[in-house]
Amino acid sequence: QVQLVESGGGLVRTGGSLRLSCIVSGRPFSIGWFRQAPGKEREFVASIVWSSGSAAYADSVKGRFTISRDNAKNTVPLQMSSLEPEDTAVYYCATDRGVRGSPYIHWGQGTQVTVSS
Repeated sequence: QVQLVESGGGLVRTGGSLRLSCIVSGRPFSIGWFRQAPGKEREFVASIVWSSGSAAYADSVKGRFTISRDNAKNTVPLQMSSLEPEDTAVYYCATDRGVRGSPYIHWGQGTQVTVSS
């Protein structure tokens, strides 16, 4: 059974940094980070291919966020820098069925990130 556990959220001031982490079980093809702000739809933040490390980012976080993976620890960190109030949201990690192009079907419980102005 696939389980995902996020950690690292918290309160930070504008311009600050936070590092989220997702403990991943199973053998996904891709791991994604998503976020959902109050009253808004969930949106894609970043993703990484487990085997190659190839990463993709939403335009809104490009240059500020970095996704990586630690194969030995089975974790996927999301390093967030130059945070803005607009980054305030619950952040979720997700994995697919282990096949390229398959949808994200496993989700963690989420971790709250709050950026104060």
